[in-house]
Amino acid sequence: MTDANLAAIVLAAGQGTRMKSDLPKVLHPLAGRPMISHLLDSIGRLNPARVVTVVSPAVRAAVEPVVVDTLIAVQDPPNGTGHAVMAARAAMAGFTGDVLVMFGDTPLVTEGTLRAMQAARRGAGNPAVAVLGFRPDDPAEYGRLIRGADGNLNRIVEYRDADADERTVGLCNAGVMAVDGAVLFDLLDATDNDNAKGEYYLTDIIAAARAAGRICTVVEGDPDEVLGINSRAQLAGAEAILQNQLRAAAMANGATLTDPATVYFSFDTLLGRDVTVGPNVVFGPGVDVADGVEIKAFCHLENCRVAAGATIGPFARLRPDADIGPGARVGNFVEVKNARVAEGAKINHLSYVGDTDVGARANIGAGTITCNYDGFMKWRTEIGPGASIGSNTSLVAPVTIGAGAITGAGSVIRDDVPADALAVSAGPQTNKDGFAAGYRAAKAAEKAEKGKS
Repeated sequence: MTDANLAAIVLAAGQGTRMKSDLPKVLHPLAGRPMISHLLDSIGRLNPARVVTVVSPAVRAAVEPVVVDTLIAVQDPPNGTGHAVMAARAAMAGFTGDVLVMFGDTPLVTEGTLRAMQAARRGAGNPAVAVLGFRPDDPAEYGRLIRGADGNLNRIVEYRDADADERTVGLCNAGVMAVDGAVLFDLLDATDNDNAKGEYYLTDIIAAARAAGRICTVVEGDPDEVLGINSRAQLAGAEAILQNQLRAAAMANGATLTDPATVYFSFDTLLGRDVTVGPNVVFGPGVDVADGVEIKAFCHLENCRVAAGATIGPFARLRPDADIGPGARVGNFVEVKNARVAEGAKINHLSYVGDTDVGARANIGAGTITCNYDGFMKWRTEIGPGASIGSNTSLVAPVTIGAGAITGAGSVIRDDVPADALAVSAGPQTNKDGFAAGYRAAKAAEKAEKGKS
């Protein structure tokens, strides 16, 4: 149910110059999706009445398609974080509930923390603002949260504007706020840009609230959760944090990870009970693995489904729209793409199976290739139940192999094979006695003659 008394403003106007990228900072991926999508997902679980994403003209075209479920406000020109929130004024017209203000480059903030922010804003004393704080090992250049003797928040001081005593404070600003929407824009209007950067700081609304006789409060969060991403190194750090969370969740839900640190998940990976995942396995987006599946070492899966009891790998690749049936086997150095592999079928070695239907209990021999692309179009191959495809067979699509049919090793199959038939396309074998010895002697003489010249 929608919370009519909650809204959110997400600041996503920055290009992220330290990323050294043509991609806007908030679109850099974490666990297979843009970092801002992680944050919007956490916000969405609170069912706010409205969400506003603030962008700059430079990033609007790229960011807008990713934040389709939000209102868009444009900050032009950029003049600080307070100015960015001011850009959302029209989109927030008439709203007087609680407003969560967050940064799109702080993607790991959880639903639980946002609910704690809500509760603090609605708590004792009716605070005008609740600020998320954290205590990093190295406070570095974070803004400092300055509390009074009563424990309430008096002001936030940016590092550049802090004096020596203020820089010793270990409680730092994470950038997330919950603000009384009835006074949010009044507080912003009371700020100015008289600071080291000549910008309007969102953090100055704390002093404005205090001057208006309102209290402000602090919620302390986990430093890992509030990590802001401004560089590739910080992006890698956030990925490591998120991967550890995904690994822990997979194991807590009944999967075995033989070497957890080497397994990489996407945000939406689904693993059933009693799934075993070997070392160095990578899950791209859109993977659904049912109960009792074994995925051996060095496999890569994306946008695919694996049914109960199947075995994958080692060194297998399941590409988009691979659908592996119950008890099926996809073995070492096998690639499957846009193919249905039915119950009990086996593709055990060194094969490519694309745009194909493999029937139940069929066996695909080593080195088999479905030749699905003619340079212009993709074509399907149909392999019937119980068929046996000989090693090193090329199946030139479109082609159908009937139920129980057999193809001889090394065959190139261009025409349909009836059920229970044998198809052999290679010619009869011819042996020439003594040929090899004579061939070697002739070549040796030729080489010797060349050496004399």
